Amino acid sequence: MLNPVGKIGLSLRSRVKKPPVVELLEVGRVLSVADDVVTVAGLGHVKAGELLEFENGTAGLALNLERGRVGCILLGTAHGIGEHSMVQRSGKLLKVPAGEPLLGRVVDPLGRALDGKGKIAAEEFRPVEYRAPGVIERESVHEPLETGILAVDSMIPIGRGQRELIVGDRQTGKTSLAVDTILNQKGKNVVCIYVAIGQKNSTVASLVLKLRQMGAMDYTFVVSATASDRTSLQYLAPFAGCAMGEYFMYRGRDVLIVYDDLSKHAVAYREISLLLKRPPGREAYPGDVFYLHSRLLERSAKLNPERGGGSMTALPIIETKEGDISDYISTNVISITDGQIFLDSGLFFAGFRPAINVGVSVSRVGGAAQNKAMKKVAGRLRLDLAQYRELQSFSQFSSAVDKNTKKHLRRGERAMEILKQRRFCPLPAEEQIVFIYCAVNGCLDSVRLPDIGFFLKGLTGYLLGEKGGDLLKSLRGGADLPAVEPDLKRCIEEFSKIFRSEHPAPDVR
Repeated sequence: MLNPVGKIGLSLRSRVKKPPVVELLEVGRVLSVADDVVTVAGLGHVKAGELLEFENGTAGLALNLERGRVGCILLGTAHGIGEHSMVQRSGKLLKVPAGEPLLGRVVDPLGRALDGKGKIAAEEFRPVEYRAPGVIERESVHEPLETGILAVDSMIPIGRGQRELIVGDRQTGKTSLAVDTILNQKGKNVVCIYVAIGQKNSTVASLVLKLRQMGAMDYTFVVSATASDRTSLQYLAPFAGCAMGEYFMYRGRDVLIVYDDLSKHAVAYREISLLLKRPPGREAYPGDVFYLHSRLLERSAKLNPERGGGSMTALPIIETKEGDISDYISTNVISITDGQIFLDSGLFFAGFRPAINVGVSVSRVGGAAQNKAMKKVAGRLRLDLAQYRELQSFSQFSSAVDKNTKKHLRRGERAMEILKQRRFCPLPAEEQIVFIYCAVNGCLDSVRLPDIGFFLKGLTGYLLGEKGGDLLKSLRGGADLPAVEPDLKRCIEEFSKIFRSEHPAPDVR
């Protein structure tokens, strides 16, 4: 019979050699719960942005750190959480899945699949809040990110790594402009992310369907926090999408991210802040609403070659009321971004689409994000449009207009006509250059306004045929305009003769 004392001695010796691991947990108690905002006491060492675990299994995110209490937002259901419920620290920051498995998927801000295709097999997890690249890590924006929209690529160019705001009233084509930009990235090795904040479920579903039909979901994924989702998820959505995009940027890839829209994001943050009892400021927004969007948009950058040379281009969207771009959130985001594209409701209802007001829109990168040929023809286009707007307002008060003024008005009308473009039909850069060249050099002066679309479509087909040779390929490759201008001029003249024989010229006397 074994001695029980010997057993105890053996057990003590093994414990001394290999002491048990002691895990210390910091546990607190819930003081109050209201509208997915929880106040907790007893967590003296919690960090800002740290995940908390409630006894019903729901996770929370610590936002307010006060003396003796912590304010946090729930990322799941509040059912089962009440006064005196237990909560403990996790010691972890909120992270989301990132990597190639996201492409083609629709996920929520926590990285959970919403498309019924199974769990995301993540390669890596990235923190939702991350430091923006510093000045030394960045490079100046110099590569174009072509949107396929003639008015934008010619006069409001966007570069890779730029932050360009899309601003306008409700139902003026803001989302369509962003979707056209995503469609135009096909075959250009650009990862696209669409972040839906506070949109209707039906709107997001129809957008995903359109992207699938156009073959864009192969290089795109959607982060969705709709109007029916929790306010906490709407608040996290743009930061989660940005974190997912940073995975590709820091690996040398080019990323395009659309935030649709940040005005709803600001409203969600205002709701959370008021529930956390933060002091309200202008229009009841908290004082750090500027920092909210600046720390998000500053993460978009063009990295230098030492950091991999990747880029993340941001297209934030802001919805205005009655075209007022001087409201609080609009002016905040305008001051953060590198320019804005203003969509005018007056132009939209007049049938001019995309309804871009070129006079108010601006790109602070300018010609640095354009190829040589586009830069040359676009400068003259902007000048012609400026002259047209001035002469148009002047001619309204005069019955008699001289011949030279008529010529400028006619050319301006045709320049405005080539800026009209259908939805989901992005134009390649080389075709845009040809269209602008025709407008600014008077090649369309003898073409009737209703026939301009037919003329440009026919000219494109003519250039793609044997007569055009390698002209479009040269322009696509970045050739300078003087090198290809003789061939381009010859082709336009040859096609114009064919077109005039089928469509008689109007009387312009």
